[in-house]
Amino acid sequence: MGGLMSPGTQPVSAEPARHLMSPGTDSVPGPPADEPQPTPEPRWPPPFTVTILPYMMLFFCVFLTLIFQQATPVTMAINVGLSALAGAWIVAWHNRPRMTLVFMTGLILIMMVLVFRASWYGFFTLTAYFYSIKLLPWPSRLIGVGFVGFMAAVSQSYYLVKTDSTGALVFLVVVLVNVGGSCLFTYYNWNSTVQAERRQQAVDELSEANRKLEAALAENAGLHAQLLTQAREAGVLDERHRIAREIHDTLAQGLTGIITQLQAAEQADQDPAAWRKHVQAATGLARESLTETRRSVHALRPESLESAGLSDALAAVSERWSSLHQIPVQVTTTGIEVPLAQQAEFVLLRTAQEALANVAKHARARRVGLTLSYLPGEIALDVRDDGRGFDPAAVPDGGFGLVAMRQRVQDQSGALLIESEPGGGTAVSARLPVGPVPATTAPAEVPA
Repeated sequence: MGGLMSPGTQPVSAEPARHLMSPGTDSVPGPPADEPQPTPEPRWPPPFTVTILPYMMLFFCVFLTLIFQQATPVTMAINVGLSALAGAWIVAWHNRPRMTLVFMTGLILIMMVLVFRASWYGFFTLTAYFYSIKLLPWPSRLIGVGFVGFMAAVSQSYYLVKTDSTGALVFLVVVLVNVGGSCLFTYYNWNSTVQAERRQQAVDELSEANRKLEAALAENAGLHAQLLTQAREAGVLDERHRIAREIHDTLAQGLTGIITQLQAAEQADQDPAAWRKHVQAATGLARESLTETRRSVHALRPESLESAGLSDALAAVSERWSSLHQIPVQVTTTGIEVPLAQQAEFVLLRTAQEALANVAKHARARRVGLTLSYLPGEIALDVRDDGRGFDPAAVPDGGFGLVAMRQRVQDQSGALLIESEPGGGTAVSARLPVGPVPATTAPAEVPA
């Protein structure tokens, strides 16, 4: 009988009986969190231990009472009546699922009375252990299983003489073994359930984190593809603008000069020397335009900047322009010359070429002044002429040449200022910030 009174069954995973759960369970702190987690559902004992087993054990004990108990009819009737009360108490509890504490208290009291009246009712007390595990929250279930262990000890030592010290000591040992064993097994079962719940929670959290990570990776992949598309489109657009500016600054200006020289040659058909001069100038412009066009295709620096600094390149460009258009150009450099980034030199050279081209096409000037000024923290290029000028308000956007100049200067965080008035000439001023020159500079403009 002692094996029946002290539960020693290994836990078996099963779904708990939902209709036996008490809605008002306590809570225990789970993993570190802001709020305490609810008491995890015990995975053991299986549901039949609180649905079928109690009636089977009660019927078995009544059977033993009727067969083996030597008692008066009154005593027999009391035992059978108490058994019926226990059965009715269990049935009544099924209709009052919220009265868990009242049910457990009443059931334990009835069982204790039955055990004191007949030792074999210890079989029935085993079911109280399962009820304690299923219904009582932690740590209240330790009290319930403690009473169950005490009743099991009473049943096991029913015929033990407890009046002497030896009997009392043996009874105390039996009580400690049953109560301690029941509580230790209950703690082990509860701790296993808590650990399993925590592991499952960790797995769920990891799965959720993986799901979010996959979603984030998918979103990042979409954004990356979108950025690549935008970067490709921006590169194509920048290359188109670069090619357009280069065509305007090299091929278009060269063709304009060639046409001008050829027209002049037609008018000088009676003067072989003048005719030859204009044709040679047109040929030189054609060769120069072809060279610059090829360099632009390969995104190379202008030839004038390859062999000289910015000041010398501006002087060379001004000298060629002056000899071609017969307009004197005064080139002045002020300040202490400092190294410039290749892109800054390129922008200032192209700005000077465009400004001189506009003078040749529109200004009808008699002289031109070009000044390169090295100032603290910036460099300035000023191109002035004494031509007929124009009203900037009448042409707010200007032609493509002015737009290209402004875009180039602004791309280098600079500013372009154009001042003019009818009859008062025109002044074009470009200012660029001067910063540290990188150790390795890229080509002036690189195709996307």
